[in-house]
Amino acid sequence: MQLGLINSAWAQAGRETSWGLEKTKQIGFDSVDIFTDPLDIDVRERRLIKDKCDDLELPIRSICCVAEGLIDFNPSVQQFHIDRCKSFLDLVYEYQADNLLLVLGEYIWNQEVIPPEDQWQLAVESCMELAHYAGELGVRIALELEPFPLSLLNNIDKMVDFVDEVGHRAVGANIDISHLHLAKVPANEISKLRGKTFHVHISDCDGKKHGDLPPGRGVVDFAPYLKEIKELEIDGAISIELEYSPDPDNIEEWVQEAYEKTNDLMQAIDLRG
Repeated sequence: MQLGLINSAWAQAGRETSWGLEKTKQIGFDSVDIFTDPLDIDVRERRLIKDKCDDLELPIRSICCVAEGLIDFNPSVQQFHIDRCKSFLDLVYEYQADNLLLVLGEYIWNQEVIPPEDQWQLAVESCMELAHYAGELGVRIALELEPFPLSLLNNIDKMVDFVDEVGHRAVGANIDISHLHLAKVPANEISKLRGKTFHVHISDCDGKKHGDLPPGRGVVDFAPYLKEIKELEIDGAISIELEYSPDPDNIEEWVQEAYEKTNDLMQAIDLRG
């Protein structure tokens, strides 16, 4: 697998897009994931990202999208987010990336006012429409497993059920190792996602709260998870997610440390390459 970086690591520290991409390549990453919004950037920024990555020979693997409105009970809000996600999928196609990393969000009102099964169904129906569009473009959607109590997809069994209900080859899972640890999901459950996984995120945490720390800065035991991921034989990338650095002025050292630690972990089990 490739070792990638989500470029939000640089953006949250105030670094300019082109500079961050150059630094990503210089450090030694194989690929990059782009955190942007096609509705927020102008045509110059949109083009700069692709041109710069091409010049650096730094392939874009994934584009990140949070679209909690897909499960909103207002039809107009749902439709806006479906259309917005289609704009993201257009960008995935334009950038010759593999997938849209999609975060569906959480049940509202503590699952009390609107039946949770209704919001689940809204998500399934929205993803069916997006899956059809992604399939036409020849790209994929990787769903994020979030570790929070009210998240729609907060364990592997729910992820499997959801992907099966959508029932389209363009929709699968993203494995986030830190999220699995926080959700108390043992590594051996990863095997349930065989044939359903498109992408992987890696970061560390303190075991209590979402952290996105460089591996080694927290308590996650990565080896068992990485060994299970290797068995899935994913043709993709493991991308480091780093937000937020406690010392933005030294973000280069923060990312360098994460790269070295993750590379060591992957090399130890012959996973990179």
